[in-house]
Amino acid sequence: MDLHSRRIIGYSFSKKMATDLVLKTLESAVKNRTITGDLIIHTDLGSQYASDDYNQRLTELHIRHSYSRKGCPY
Repeated sequence: MDLHSRRIIGYSFSKKMATDLVLKTLESAVKNRTITGDLIIHTDLGSQYASDDYNQRLTELHIRHSYSRKGCPY
């Protein structure tokens, strides 16, 4: 969700919460939003979001990653 416009900009579905799912969702969001400087994505500390593949893709897209504190879903 884009917190400025409150619009859903990317999504995908799966029975498993795995890295390939969040990468697919990220690519969906990138197609629907112009990436500008200082873009931040905020996630929880799930293993799929902490994976090397996911963080490498964020680096390639010049997106900064922000994590929730442990035990805090916001």
